[in-house]
Amino acid sequence: MHGISKTSIYVAAGRAVGAREPDPSVRNPDHLAGQLLGDPASLDVDHPAVRALGLDYDEAMQNPEVIGIVRAMMIRTRFIDEALERAIAGGATQVAILGAGFDSHAYRCRELLAGVSVFEVDRPVTQALKRQRVDEVLGGPPDNLTYVPIDFQHEDLREVLTRHGYDTTTRTFFILEGVTMYVPEDSVRATFAFVASHPPGSSIVFDFVSRPMVDFLAGGNLDTIPEAARPGFQRFLNLLKDEPWLFGIPVDGERAFFEGTGLELREFFVIGGEESLKRYVTKADGTQVGADGLAAAMERFRQLMAASGQTNQSVLMSPERMREQQRVMSYQLAEAIVL
Repeated sequence: MHGISKTSIYVAAGRAVGAREPDPSVRNPDHLAGQLLGDPASLDVDHPAVRALGLDYDEAMQNPEVIGIVRAMMIRTRFIDEALERAIAGGATQVAILGAGFDSHAYRCRELLAGVSVFEVDRPVTQALKRQRVDEVLGGPPDNLTYVPIDFQHEDLREVLTRHGYDTTTRTFFILEGVTMYVPEDSVRATFAFVASHPPGSSIVFDFVSRPMVDFLAGGNLDTIPEAARPGFQRFLNLLKDEPWLFGIPVDGERAFFEGTGLELREFFVIGGEESLKRYVTKADGTQVGADGLAAAMERFRQLMAASGQTNQSVLMSPERMREQQRVMSYQLAEAIVL
């Protein structure tokens, strides 16, 4: 897996584990994620979410790090699927998946995308592995899919896409999943400008983080993290070691960022916030995915804090403070449309 993004493996593992959720009302619809990843032992990523691929679902969902990524991917995948369905129903005849990684839309949504041209854009090394896995487990790609290898740092997105048969005059739906935080601001703005150059009604779904979140991770200071939570935080930092986060939108500056881009935010919300948990993580019986595992983890956390002489009040946030923390250190999901 030399040269393959560790974070792309991590998030695909989160989708794969979430696809095993027994309740279909919240289950991650990406039933191909595990097949595309293959043998967990071959992935060379040391993280509980990847190890969870080899565990029973209930056992895997006792680990709060696994629960976190599984829930985030349930929210992200289902939101994107809903937006894709709206876009196709609204007349989009082209789909561009930028930084495709292990994205499975072209393969698991064949019926929905039957009359649509799909373009997967990614680095050559990642795309080569993806194509190998698609050939091995799915028997090859659908006829309407075009793979577009690109060097994002040195090649122009419009030029490369056009060279592969892409039509810039067609209403298009874009997926920009797990990308914006890894590239400089001017590249993010250039990508949105490219999207905005498409016909009205074109749209894009994407995720982004806040500027304070980027700054905090860049500092790598574990002193402000409760001791019991530091190993998990360090594992996340290790995933980012070769792919640091570079770009975040200022807190409460989402709409200002998009002013003048030709795009209008249709919706955006915090992944893991109350709204997203209610919409995408609450099961038919009213409970939330991973609730038991999180409750057990919290009790273990309290016990560790008590053993270290810290009071619960010194380490646990009030609901109000937690909401404010989410607002400042936010990870958000959004959809924007071309005016």
